[in-house]
Amino acid sequence: MEESRFREIMLTYGQEEVLEKVSSMNDKDKARILRQCDFLDFTFLKALKEGEKERGFIEPIRTMKLAEIALKKDEYERIGVEAIKAGKVGALVLAGGMGTRLGSNHAKGMYDIGMTKPVYIFQRMFENMMDVVNKTGAWIPLFIMTNIMNDREIKEFLVEHKCFGYNPAYIKFFVQDMSPCVDYNGKIMFAKPDEFAMSPNGNGGFYSSMVNAGLDKLCKEKGIEYINVFAIDNVLQRIADPVFVGATIESGCATGAKVVKKADPGEKVGSICLEDGQPSVVEYYEMTDKLMQAKDADGEPAYDYGVILNYLFRVKEMDSIVKNEMPVHVVKKKVPYLAESKDSPTGYITVNPDEPNAYKLETLSLDFVRMMGSCLPFEVVREKEFAPIKNSMGIDSVESARKMLIAAGYEL
Repeated sequence: MEESRFREIMLTYGQEEVLEKVSSMNDKDKARILRQCDFLDFTFLKALKEGEKERGFIEPIRTMKLAEIALKKDEYERIGVEAIKAGKVGALVLAGGMGTRLGSNHAKGMYDIGMTKPVYIFQRMFENMMDVVNKTGAWIPLFIMTNIMNDREIKEFLVEHKCFGYNPAYIKFFVQDMSPCVDYNGKIMFAKPDEFAMSPNGNGGFYSSMVNAGLDKLCKEKGIEYINVFAIDNVLQRIADPVFVGATIESGCATGAKVVKKADPGEKVGSICLEDGQPSVVEYYEMTDKLMQAKDADGEPAYDYGVILNYLFRVKEMDSIVKNEMPVHVVKKKVPYLAESKDSPTGYITVNPDEPNAYKLETLSLDFVRMMGSCLPFEVVREKEFAPIKNSMGIDSVESARKMLIAAGYEL
């Protein structure tokens, strides 16, 4: 980023202290900061002044359930296969997450969940994609979103493992944009003397990051009309599933969302619903007792289906949304930061706080569901499609995913 542009941004968002600090740096440190700014989205800072909007009126949404899907499965599959063969469907994996909670310092997709042989999370993703390639005879364009901390190691890992048999000509990488972390006074924090404290711009930043990398143009050139967006850590999910693709296309909806029947009302998954008449998702921590106890017209729990972060988005609607501004969520987090210290030889020390001390600013993919205008909630069988790995032990863990994989017939 040009220094003049940096100065303009800092003044726009009331960061005069940061501007003064950077201006006084030596040329090397200043150049590093300015390079970092190329990956930072400073527009997120507006959210601190504007605040988050209150939730609208929540009501149930109709879900396409398993029995209904079974009646037209062959027709949906035919439509989906035709779209995939015509090159209209791409896939995008949110692969920038780190395996910290699993005890790993590497990208989560590189984590080995095997018991008697190596079985990597990335490997499971590619194996699932190959099921569709073998069914349709067509390679699916795959976009892999990394972050600036693991982009290189992910690329090297996949080259080493030859993309687990997937055709590399159909794989494109791009780096997720970052947002600056700010203290409770709204000031940008430093992680090092020549580095801002920053965090990824949330899983809703996938398309803006893709556009910034110029890959939206590739979608248009290739004729990709739909993109299946999914998280890396669900080792059972079906990717570019022809039945799901076909059902969404046939419905005319701009979005499809795979959902599972919740294990209990408080399960930590977002609940699919309508908000002010638009498809939406209420996160588990936003579910009130009233919502959890609500019944639909059939006397069933009204918000009994949870999203698994496997969406099919129509590209033309995403193009329209990204030209406007996605809602920014302000989250309190513990963020290590640089503090002045007379006792340190460098004059600084890194402080690792015990309590939340800063705001992280992020967008969420669930906001795309609301902004797309129409959505088909599509039920899948938990035991066949939902084995997320969030923790090393317990619920949604390596341990639970292994059990589900073995039960589904996979060798580990």
